[in-house]
Amino acid sequence: MKAKNTPEKEHLYLRIAGIMEKQIAREVWKVGDKLPSIRMICREHGVSMSTAMEAYYELERKALIESRPQSGYYVARSPRKRLPVPQTSKPSDAERCGEQEDLIGKVFHSLSNRDITRLSLGVPADELLPIARLNKGLVQAMRELPGSGTAYEDVQGNPRLRRQIARWAFSWEGRLSEEDIVTSAGCMNALAYCIMALTKRGDTIALESPVYTGILQLAHNLGLKVLELPTHARTGVDPDDLKKVLPKSKVCLLVSNFNNPLGSCMPEENKQAVVRLMEQYNVPLIEDDIYGDVYFGDNRPKCCKTYDESGIVLWCGSVSKTLAPGYRVGWVAPGRFTEQIVRLKLLHSVSSTTITQEVIARFLENGRYESHLRRLRHTLYANSLQFTRAIADYFPEGTRVSRPQGGFVLWVELPEKIDTAELYEEAIRHKISIAPGAIFTLKKQFSNCMRLSYGLPWSEKLDDSLMQLGNMVKRRM
Repeated sequence: MKAKNTPEKEHLYLRIAGIMEKQIAREVWKVGDKLPSIRMICREHGVSMSTAMEAYYELERKALIESRPQSGYYVARSPRKRLPVPQTSKPSDAERCGEQEDLIGKVFHSLSNRDITRLSLGVPADELLPIARLNKGLVQAMRELPGSGTAYEDVQGNPRLRRQIARWAFSWEGRLSEEDIVTSAGCMNALAYCIMALTKRGDTIALESPVYTGILQLAHNLGLKVLELPTHARTGVDPDDLKKVLPKSKVCLLVSNFNNPLGSCMPEENKQAVVRLMEQYNVPLIEDDIYGDVYFGDNRPKCCKTYDESGIVLWCGSVSKTLAPGYRVGWVAPGRFTEQIVRLKLLHSVSSTTITQEVIARFLENGRYESHLRRLRHTLYANSLQFTRAIADYFPEGTRVSRPQGGFVLWVELPEKIDTAELYEEAIRHKISIAPGAIFTLKKQFSNCMRLSYGLPWSEKLDDSLMQLGNMVKRRM
């Protein structure tokens, strides 16, 4: 069993791993080269055996090195080919037929089947969540809350939780207080409150394309006209493209950090430009920031809300992608629209769930969240590299794949003749679930694309599933 990391030790092993990762990237160490022994790492860096081993474990998780029994560690093979990134989307004018809702139903129905390799599930697997600590917090909350948590909560939400959310906003330079926050039953519930408060049937909403199917279906079922915007797999929506549609848009909704399903992250200057445009045209911006804490770089990306001085940005978030999907704890900082959101929440639900809010508030309060996030981010980054390597090895020429710097998902663009709705049907017969690209748009597009989640612990079984999936695609060529 590995020794438990102290913060100092954790810093050391990551520093050593980071140095070696840069050397491998610069080909100081080339594929097949034998790396220094554990004992040599100890001598050169003045660290313990366990710290040196943790550094190599970290490089192994990223598929950069491999261990060979009774021989040592070697630089692992590179992918057989490096796949290009998908091009900027060009939303179609053609409307998709009604089969889309049937496809969405099939995909979501498969998520409850744990016998299936759920590459379509955009949340972390149970093994990556601090379930034991959450259970302990649940017991403590039941003991200490009035009525063991059975009483109604304040309509705006648990004050303790709202205070912690406001404090956590310092990581993206948010200037919030607990009075600026309204809690909700997950991020989708927060988004729904925002859209309902700001629009009426027949209004137009501007969205990225592709974008999470839940957002699309919500807007569609509220009777809104959806404007899908060109979106780049790395940088998201271009402010110039957004400017063209703002005069006819009632509201705009963007997933600014690690968009689902593309994984794009808007540059800071683009976020700032978008906020200035919203103020200029007086169009509210609903910002879905549910993935912002799951970044792979050195710092958390800022939000559009960071640059909001007039209250025109409604910032939404949740712990559904980081701590507890089923707890349904989310929130919104509605800016100048707080009164409308609170009134809508009172009409629709009266109160958020008391006990789960308290558990999450305590988890954030005691400092465990950052430690958990650090481990989660390391695992997900390593997984993303493994998935990218496997796709490059097993999928045919003409395949493109996104390179997200955070989040849970990859966007895979296959050769045009491939229909991923049909691929889904074949894959599910082999107990593999994917998310076809057609469910992330209301237009007739993305039929040759799919979303894959790397929120599962990497294993030989996952590698085999991706190989099977690649072979299915090749047979359809």
